[in-house]
Amino acid sequence: MSTSTANRATYQIDPAHTSVEFIARHLMFSKVRGRFSGVSGTIFVPEGSTVPSEIDVTIDASTVDTHEEQRDGHLKSPDFLDIAKHPHMTFRSTSVSGSADHLNITGDLTFHGVTKSVQLDTTYDGAAVDLYGNSRIAFSATTTINRKDYGLVWNAPLEAGGVVIGEDVKIELSIQAILQK
Repeated sequence: MSTSTANRATYQIDPAHTSVEFIARHLMFSKVRGRFSGVSGTIFVPEGSTVPSEIDVTIDASTVDTHEEQRDGHLKSPDFLDIAKHPHMTFRSTSVSGSADHLNITGDLTFHGVTKSVQLDTTYDGAAVDLYGNSRIAFSATTTINRKDYGLVWNAPLEAGGVVIGEDVKIELSIQAILQK
């Protein structure tokens, strides 16, 4: 899948303008939202295109934030992310298809020691030159995973039936990257 480095632009993800967020069901009727702030990576775009050819992202699992310190601590524990054993999550693209209007980016998502193929429903959001002369590109993407596929099986039954946490987790990405000169 690699394009010759002479024929592609290299962009570094800008963590200050990038969000990796997740949404999970809580108590069977509401949603809990969280985010990871420690995001880094590279996006390669063939010369003359807006469609990436390769994407490589690393997320610092310890940066999970749900605005609830006790829940964040539980998410970092062996019941969930187990950041002592698995400090990073990664995404490595394996194929990119479609056009800038609608991209399908398939890749290997690895966390909690498990790697599974996922498909990101992606949109190219545009390009601009910032106030400092840096060329930037932006993408938005979504996918849904089953947390149990990654070994995140902790749950607790509710008195009225059901469980505390749903299995499906929606992931929403808003990525901005800076051209490397």
